[in-house]
Amino acid sequence: MKAEETNLKDCWILEPDVFEDERGYFYEGFNARKFKNATGHDFDVKQINQSRSSKGVLRGLHFQTGGKAQAKLVSCIEGEVLDVAVDLRKTSQTYGQYALVRLSAHNKRHFYVPKGMAHGFLVLTDHAKLMYQVDELYSKEHDSGIIFNDPDLNISWGVSENEIILSKKDQNLPALKEAKLNF
Repeated sequence: MKAEETNLKDCWILEPDVFEDERGYFYEGFNARKFKNATGHDFDVKQINQSRSSKGVLRGLHFQTGGKAQAKLVSCIEGEVLDVAVDLRKTSQTYGQYALVRLSAHNKRHFYVPKGMAHGFLVLTDHAKLMYQVDELYSKEHDSGIIFNDPDLNISWGVSENEIILSKKDQNLPALKEAKLNF
């Protein structure tokens, strides 16, 4: 496995070793020992989630607060997405900055988003399926987010806002300066 730290401390792009032949391919989706050796982090999977979305759907920017904050290991198993992490850790040198990575079924990359960061993605193909491994169970009471087009973040999504499809919930998220950040 290759691991490359992004511009955000503790946020990693992982590329698994893929074994491919005329029959297809095989790779380890996650190996705790290799992950720790590559990133220096422990990651204890507590829940696995999957989502399927259509082109133009933007989900995010989501996070959980308090003792229910989640680290995520995200992979795209169908299609392609632009995946984004935003550093919300007020003591971090990269607070308020973001990292972008393209995840696809073709490149088989994984994106590790540590606790204290918001996460979101934009679907670039007709459909995309994402798999999220998280280290904490979902808690509705701790569920939070920030608006995708916060001018202070200035995230470059690569498409015009009128091409983006949002849920009602995501349309009403606050800006970063108004969000309650409790990690």
